[in-house]
Amino acid sequence: MTGLAIECRGLTKRYGTVLALDGLNLEVPRQVVFGFLGPNGAGKTTTMKILAGLIAPSAGEARIAGRRVSREDPAARRSVDYLPEEPAFYGWMTPREYLMFVGGLLGLSGPEARRRADELLELVDLRDAARRRIGGFSRGMRQRLGIAQALVGRPEVLLLDEPSSALDPLGRRDVLALIERLADETTVFMSTHILADVERVCQQVAIIAQGRLLAQAGKEELRQRYAAPVFEIETAGEAPGLAEHLRSLPWTERVVQEGNLLRLMARDAFRAREELPAILAAQGGNLLRYEQALPTLEDVFVRLLEA
Repeated sequence: MTGLAIECRGLTKRYGTVLALDGLNLEVPRQVVFGFLGPNGAGKTTTMKILAGLIAPSAGEARIAGRRVSREDPAARRSVDYLPEEPAFYGWMTPREYLMFVGGLLGLSGPEARRRADELLELVDLRDAARRRIGGFSRGMRQRLGIAQALVGRPEVLLLDEPSSALDPLGRRDVLALIERLADETTVFMSTHILADVERVCQQVAIIAQGRLLAQAGKEELRQRYAAPVFEIETAGEAPGLAEHLRSLPWTERVVQEGNLLRLMARDAFRAREELPAILAAQGGNLLRYEQALPTLEDVFVRLLEA
């Protein structure tokens, strides 16, 4: 048995003249939360639909737990479940009824379906809502129920498409806390464009653009390999011309300004450390803070996309 939960080799998908995936290679280890990052139109949803067996690739292959994904292979289909961005339910059902219904479709007996439903309601923290109608659920509750539904058949891989993008802060917090716990049960493959979510819950990350893999590694390795050195400069008030001056320096790669905070990405960290103090001294009492900071996944993401 392969040690990989997901393996893609030369995965290609065309829609007419549009190339959605262009020879994608990907390896996902077992029992991790894996972040699949990319801008809109990068090929994330197409990849997930191929992995779920919903569409076939134009070329290449995908494997789940060593088995080639195919509509003709029931074992491969049972190895994976897929939760779209906005799951749909029968609103007149209760969550227990709905999960038992799904269990029946998957071949569980009545008692087995009830036991599995109760286990999952406990896991996703919906036990107290077990007798409420789904139609009255918040978005966050519906998303957690969707995750429970996807886990009924105990898949080896769970595919989550933008699981927190439409949620309010509390709903997002609850869903992310649940996703963190799921790696004990399964491999979670999560597509998203919300980098803060990946920072919080993912151990491994892949970044794609235009259907191609740009990078894949653990979060810390991505920062070390792909991020430019970062310097943060905070001023007490406006600093006219400072950002423009910093952008003009030959060793500056990029400057991002958020209010009175500047984040400078340097091509040459040595020259930045050598020259910045004198430049910032001219700010006098307006300078609140200057330090070399840890790069974020957003720094890595933007740098790879702009390369």
